Amino acid sequence: MDKEFKVTPWEVSGEVDYNKLTREFGVRPLDDKITAKLKSRTKDLHYFLRRKIFFSHMYLDKALDELEKGNKFYLYTGRAPSGPVHMGHLIPWIFTKWLQDKFKVTLLFQIPDEEKFLYNQGLTLEDTKRWAYENILDIIALGFDPKRTKIFLDTEYAGHMYKHACMAAKKMTFSTIKSTFGFNDSQNIGIIFYTAMQSVPAFLPTIMENKKTRVLIPCAIDQDVHFRLTRDVAESLGYPKPATILCRFLPALTGPKGKMSTSTGEHATIFTTDNSDQVKTKINKYAFSGGKDTVEEHRKKGGNPDVDVSYQWLTFLEEDDKKLKKIHDEYKSGKLLSGELKQILIDKLNAFLKEHQKQREKARNQVEKFILKD
Repeated sequence: MDKEFKVTPWEVSGEVDYNKLTREFGVRPLDDKITAKLKSRTKDLHYFLRRKIFFSHMYLDKALDELEKGNKFYLYTGRAPSGPVHMGHLIPWIFTKWLQDKFKVTLLFQIPDEEKFLYNQGLTLEDTKRWAYENILDIIALGFDPKRTKIFLDTEYAGHMYKHACMAAKKMTFSTIKSTFGFNDSQNIGIIFYTAMQSVPAFLPTIMENKKTRVLIPCAIDQDVHFRLTRDVAESLGYPKPATILCRFLPALTGPKGKMSTSTGEHATIFTTDNSDQVKTKINKYAFSGGKDTVEEHRKKGGNPDVDVSYQWLTFLEEDDKKLKKIHDEYKSGKLLSGELKQILIDKLNAFLKEHQKQREKARNQVEKFILKD
């Protein structure tokens, strides 16, 4: 019997079966044929692709076909601000930067500051705007090209977006929104309308280029449902259907189920602003181990990297395939202990965050180079 899990744009719980989710969401596996087509353009494959961290898509082949015809595509991703950025948020953005670097394309980075206000009763619009500008520092810190990256808050760019959102909203029925997101009659009408605003950046490339231009959206698979609705209405409005390339979730520290989220508690979440001591404490205390109960038993029987969160995180963070395989084999054989594996992750995270935080501070003087406003 299938293990129960839940995946929505606002909640992920249980042990996610990604094969089942691919079928349920109606998306396509990222197979060898399409990754070979991608590699023919990029010359190499990001390790997220080699390791099937990005594992499914819709219309990626169509976006690549546009390149064959000499046409460009745009990238589009986003961040709904409700608090600090954690490591799980960075995964799609790191890959988005790789795509931008490889294809030299424009990125539209939407900050839907109204979404969390509408969905979360405890947040004001002032809160979400404040978090938006804090989160933007993390985005810029990753090294996106300021000449090819346009970041905008929905509340500050609504003058450009609202007309197009209305056109999309007119094509989306109330019953479709309710059934797609599981809404009931007690939901406020803002959150029901919101997905129309989420659709607009898929249309902006065509508007900006004054000709049909497809958008490619790298994101975690829980967000694809928004773009399923966008795909349903795009062509009737005169726009190409948006393409998506979808990734798995960075696991929660406390176990291999679900995803890294502040809902598991700030004590067990690695934020981009954490210092080295905080990282060490959180990993040592909360990272679920696949090791045995005693050193003797572990040496004899080995650990289980398939459930060990420290190893699973290294599959997202360690770029070197040979180094990762060595860690895997030594942990499975019992040569590498759980505490030693945790230390490898601690060192990797702290090295990454030290540089990220350095770039994050520099970003404070660069925000205006990236921002679009009405």
